[in-house]
Amino acid sequence: MRKILVILFCFPFFSFYSFGQMYKKWGDQGNGTYVNPVLPADFSDLDVIRVGNDYYAISSTMQFSPGMVVLHSVDLVNWEIISHVVDDLTKISPELNWDKMNRYGRGVWAGSIRYYKNKFWVYFGTPDEGFFMSSATNPAGPWEPLHQLWNVSGWDDCCSFYDDDGQFYFIATNFALDPKNNKQYNIHLFKMTADGKQLIMESDKIIYQSKGSEANKLYKINGYYYHYFSEVNELGQRHIMMGRSKNIDGPYEIKQINKVDRHKDREPNQGGLIQVNDTSWCFLTHHGRGDWEGRPASLLPVTWVNDWPIIGKVGSDGIGEMVWSGKKPISKKTKAFIQTSDQFQSEKLNQQWEWNYQPRNDKWSLTARKGFLRLHAFKPIASEKKGKIILRAGNTLTQRSMRTSKNVVTVKINIQNMENGQYAGLTHLSTENNSLFGIKQEEGIRKLVYTFNDVETVGERILNHDIWLQSQWGIDGVNTYSYSLDGKTFISFGNKSQMTWGSYRGDRIGIFNFNTDEDKGYIDCDFFNYTYSKK
Repeated sequence: MRKILVILFCFPFFSFYSFGQMYKKWGDQGNGTYVNPVLPADFSDLDVIRVGNDYYAISSTMQFSPGMVVLHSVDLVNWEIISHVVDDLTKISPELNWDKMNRYGRGVWAGSIRYYKNKFWVYFGTPDEGFFMSSATNPAGPWEPLHQLWNVSGWDDCCSFYDDDGQFYFIATNFALDPKNNKQYNIHLFKMTADGKQLIMESDKIIYQSKGSEANKLYKINGYYYHYFSEVNELGQRHIMMGRSKNIDGPYEIKQINKVDRHKDREPNQGGLIQVNDTSWCFLTHHGRGDWEGRPASLLPVTWVNDWPIIGKVGSDGIGEMVWSGKKPISKKTKAFIQTSDQFQSEKLNQQWEWNYQPRNDKWSLTARKGFLRLHAFKPIASEKKGKIILRAGNTLTQRSMRTSKNVVTVKINIQNMENGQYAGLTHLSTENNSLFGIKQEEGIRKLVYTFNDVETVGERILNHDIWLQSQWGIDGVNTYSYSLDGKTFISFGNKSQMTWGSYRGDRIGIFNFNTDEDKGYIDCDFFNYTYSKK
């Protein structure tokens, strides 16, 4: 590798944005340049690989099902959702089912995607149940049944690695804090069996230890083993680090490769190093300091300096700095975008949808009425916790709320088969602030109801069988609901509400339907239209 390569991949210019300027523009600008973030929504704990001329990324999903989303791109700027690795979260734990709902902020955490032996391999961890893996010949699926690699708690942020000699390795962090250990996290390296499905426990070796060390990735580049990770400095800020060694077991020489400015750049850290061509590299990362949209994704340039991959613009001290815009690394034209709308014409839900927890499958259908999503209402689970009933209501169907200049969601639902005790409509779901807007039926009467953190505002009686519900928000994440009885004229209803971050997740827009009295009643959703600003 050359000793000094100046701006190997991206930008003939750099641009720095303040936090307040973020998202007014984002992604592909249509003129050969792009603006970060490239994904202005909750695509957390990213990893990315290149296979041929295609790029594939994965992102953690916590308690949402299906789990571990898979994305595809041909230019690293424009992305689309192509699959999920985990169809059934109960294969991880019954606590992730609709009748438990006991894993907010937990569930499917960070993982890695790699390509070996003509297959795609995804490994990931949960903080309670340990490590899991699956593989597929096609990243769009089907993915093989989930395999539990290790039943253990207190571990996270794993990555697999396949060495030139055919040896499988596995790296992960033990974050179970020992008070006598000064709250250090231990990063462990294991060998794996040839099928990649079992750890060789006697090979266990701690290769690094520091406060908050996580986000592990392993690479081999020009004879060096590179261990990417992040850690927390003395000010409590997370920054990006790299270790390198000629031996995979170490010892590793350690260098900081990106600076931290919590308020300006929101701490990019989890991510993946990617080679674009023979001389060009970049880094796809999430911003670890979450806001109401969650942890969005940005694409950063990589400059190799003395065999160190410096992420971002190289500062005078040799450490990378965040950049917010530049030239696209690949000039290919693409129609890829993050999917949102659904006309419910297929026998499968579109890829953007994720249920809040594993759904009760006998209570929803795309075939009971052709061209409609039917949601049957059932009682929320009992809980000693008071308030925010939506967090205990199964079969809430969600997708990510984008942070763009203008977002408009409109859903048309048929309510003629609602029953007493039933409440159905649109929701902005978070474990902090959450809001619901729709129709509630009591004593045979259906009325408009807006609920913010379980405080209700009741409106007029609704006699129509069809109603259109709408949600609008902008960069500030302040939402306004409205309704229509003809699909043309919309009337605002309820107070404005601030969308929020909670339990490591950003806000979700979704369709809800539950009945607090009994398992009875249903709605038919005709369509869900979601438009957002594209630049």
